[in-house]
Amino acid sequence: MIGNRYFGGDVNPERVAVLAMFHDASEVFTGDMPTPVKYFSQEIRDAYKKMELEACSKLLSYLPDDLQAEYNALIHPQKTDDKAWRVVKAADTLSAYLKCLEELSVGNLEFNRAKLTIEEKLRAFKMKEVDYFLRHFAPSFSLTLDELGV
Repeated sequence: MIGNRYFGGDVNPERVAVLAMFHDASEVFTGDMPTPVKYFSQEIRDAYKKMELEACSKLLSYLPDDLQAEYNALIHPQKTDDKAWRVVKAADTLSAYLKCLEELSVGNLEFNRAKLTIEEKLRAFKMKEVDYFLRHFAPSFSLTLDELGV
């Protein structure tokens, strides 16, 4: 919505939300592998990708035949959804970044390096809406409940 409202975007926010809900569906079987492990080497990355595809196929196989195509389009990126998937990936990265901010705000310095790495990933998106979110909303994730006025 930020991109549409402030930067002339034309992404369907409802489509983005639905894709976001399903983007990690394979983790029902695979679990959530930490990013540093997942991307440690090309061999691990390829093996994990294959495992994700097999997990998605398994999930789809549990559905009635007449629903499989519709859910397949939600689980696997479609060319028509490129813009929406880009927003989903940015939002997923923002979520990881916000987790780092929350952990650092309570003194967990283990997240300092991850925060820096994720900041680089966020800049690499080169999305004005991501920059806007980081300027206007992200700082509140470092505030205490008292500072939030709760």
